[in-house]
Amino acid sequence: MIHLSQAAIGEVQRMQSKCLDARARFRLGVQAGGCADWFYTLDLDPTTAPDDRVVDCDGIQVVIDSQSWTYLNGLSLDYSEDLMGGGFRFHNPNAVSHCGCGNSFSVDPASQATVPSDDCML
Repeated sequence: MIHLSQAAIGEVQRMQSKCLDARARFRLGVQAGGCADWFYTLDLDPTTAPDDRVVDCDGIQVVIDSQSWTYLNGLSLDYSEDLMGGGFRFHNPNAVSHCGCGNSFSVDPASQATVPSDDCML
């Protein structure tokens, strides 16, 4: 399950409107590294691999690779602007700690969420 706030949906739609490839979908992922073991990746990507999960969130197709799904299942994504600019805010129930930047996190491998759902909640 992935949750996108209305603000996050609006920002993804804004990004997609500026993208030259109309086939591009919003891809979420994680990569090893960052301040706290893992960091989030966001991209517009026209390709989909056979093992990708595609979740429809109020008209936004969110693509997540199978490895990242383990860390992102249950994620709530928001977007907000402040005096420092705008950015996505990640609320991840699988994270046991976050670094100060909010884009890097650690997980406890023994407590990974295993809820098998492709549903999107707002």
